Amino acid sequence: MGVCEVVRLPRGLRVNAETLRYYEHRGLLKVPPRSLGGYRMYPTDAVSVVRFVKRTQELGFSLDEIDELLHLADSGPEDRDQVRSLTEARIGELARRILDLSRMQESLTELVSTCTLPRAPPGSSATGSSAATSS
Repeated sequence: MGVCEVVRLPRGLRVNAETLRYYEHRGLLKVPPRSLGGYRMYPTDAVSVVRFVKRTQELGFSLDEIDELLHLADSGPEDRDQVRSLTEARIGELARRILDLSRMQESLTELVSTCTLPRAPPGSSATGSSAATSS
């Protein structure tokens, strides 16, 4: 297994050193050994872990959920039911968000269509009725 220094790892993954240290603190990345100069020496498989974390974040998973997925992946095939359950829950959440976003899109489309209607002349009421009469 190869290693790479912390200064090289973030450039290839577009994450900074603070992010890597945070992932270590959260347990998403194993704390790597240090070089004689004090640099973190990440194993090359850390690249795959960081890519997985970033991609699953893009898909809407929280760091807690990602941590659970990583630990389940390390546990082996006996935990596939837990992985399935977690991902099915995420699919349900995404379906709800898609529905909400579709509704929002419909509302905004309707709003845009009203922008093409002629404006009411100044001084007229929104209902189109004339000024109230006094007795």
